[in-house]
Amino acid sequence: MSAFEDADTEETVTCLQVTVYHPGQWQSGTFQLIRFHHRERLPSSEVVKFGCNSNTCRYTFQDKQVSRVQFALQLFKKFDGSVLSFEIKNMSKKTSLLVDNTELGYLNKVDLPHKCMVRFGDYQLLMEKVDGQSLEVFETQFLLSPRSLLQEKHWPPGRPVPEYGGYLSCCPPSTSPTETDESES
Repeated sequence: MSAFEDADTEETVTCLQVTVYHPGQWQSGTFQLIRFHHRERLPSSEVVKFGCNSNTCRYTFQDKQVSRVQFALQLFKKFDGSVLSFEIKNMSKKTSLLVDNTELGYLNKVDLPHKCMVRFGDYQLLMEKVDGQSLEVFETQFLLSPRSLLQEKHWPPGRPVPEYGGYLSCCPPSTSPTETDESES
C-alpha cells in the first residue's frame, strides 16, 4: 500500500483550540507552564483539569487567584452522534465560571459549544472545537492572544466575573447548567 493510500484511511482527530488572554500575562508569567502552538494528543477517557495545582491539573496557571482545580473538561459521545463532544464543569468553590453568558457555580456543568468564550476572574479563554473521527484520542492546542479576546473577537461583554462568589441572578432556564455530585468528577 502506498503512502497516499494510507493517508486516505487515517482517522482525523478532534482538536480543541484554546486561545488564552489575561491582562497581566506578560508581567506575571501566568501561562509560562503552557506550551503554545503545540498539539498535544490525549486519550479521550482523560478528564482534563485546569487550575494552579500542577500535581492534579494538566494545564496550570501560575496565579494564586486561580483555584487548585478551576474547571475540568471531559469528552463524551452523544447517544445519537458519531463525534466527540466536550462538557465543562466548574470545580471552583470561590469563583463562578462563565461559558458564553451561562454562569456555572461550583460543580455545575454544561456541554461546550463548538465555539465559545470561557471566563473567570480576569481570564478569557476562546475555545474552538474542530471535529474528528477518532473516538480514542483528541488533541489540544493553545494560542496566546496579545489583547483582550472580548475586544478582538467582538464578543458581547456579558457580565464581569467576580473573583470570589457569583451573581444573585442566574441563567435563564433554557441555558441552565446541570448540577452534579462531587463523586462524578
